[in-house]
Amino acid sequence: MSKKVEVRDVAPQFTLVDSDMKPRKLCEFTEKNVIIAFYPGAFTSACKKEMCTFRDSLARLESLNAQVLGISVNDPFSNKAFKSANLLNFPLLCDYNREVVELYGVSMHNFAGLKGYTAAKRSIFLVDKKDIIRYRWISDDPSIEPNYEEIMKVLDEM
Repeated sequence: MSKKVEVRDVAPQFTLVDSDMKPRKLCEFTEKNVIIAFYPGAFTSACKKEMCTFRDSLARLESLNAQVLGISVNDPFSNKAFKSANLLNFPLLCDYNREVVELYGVSMHNFAGLKGYTAAKRSIFLVDKKDIIRYRWISDDPSIEPNYEEIMKVLDEM
């Protein structure tokens, strides 16, 4: 059963491999505010638009001392191709065991009508330098993108 992570909770820690199969831990990024961006699937149109929006916001994110971590249930090979094709400038982490989507409560079961297939719900968690969740947004509709200005506003206040 999925846990429900709320604002003001301590962010659940995790280790996932990135698109180069290097283990990455959330705690590696504690010197920055972290945007955990769960996305349903590499190479889907809304996921491409979302990840490219974060890519194109790099200067603003750096000024806000923020680091993006994209997380999907895709394998490292698909995420590497997705990262390369879209010139993404932040880590894409692979939750192929679906442990972190369960940990954060963002599992989307039977995704796209595929019985037994679990993907990540499109969701955003902002984690401050003390590992506290400061913002949470989860969509049950994978075509809906987050409110990027709202994310920037919360980061600015952090």
